[in-house]
Amino acid sequence: QVQLVESGGGLVQPGGSLRLSCAASAKIFSLYTMGWYLQAPGKQRDLVATITSPSSTNYAESVKGRFTISRDNAKNTVYLQMNSLKPEDKAVYYCIADPPLILRSTIPVSWGQGTQVTVSS
Repeated sequence: QVQLVESGGGLVQPGGSLRLSCAASAKIFSLYTMGWYLQAPGKQRDLVATITSPSSTNYAESVKGRFTISRDNAKNTVYLQMNSLKPEDKAVYYCIADPPLILRSTIPVSWGQGTQVTVSS
């Protein structure tokens, strides 16, 4: 299993920005599809954004134009730049590592421990 360590969460005012980071222990990180999910209290975990290998991205409608997912394969790290944050963005954000097809029989999808993002004045 891949170990994922998230950082960068915190408290920010509406309209502010945060950048989340997720460092992965994966070998051949560049072949993984990486992503971010969020989970608000009492709600299910929902997709925020994904980035494939090499760098095709996909976003939830609610964050398009405000959030940007990127990756640095040399650092085994994926980022989520969050701008124009709204109170409804408040949630725990989880990093996910989805292995390439060739490895799926031996390596499961991995989740990070989550990082709290709070948007409040």
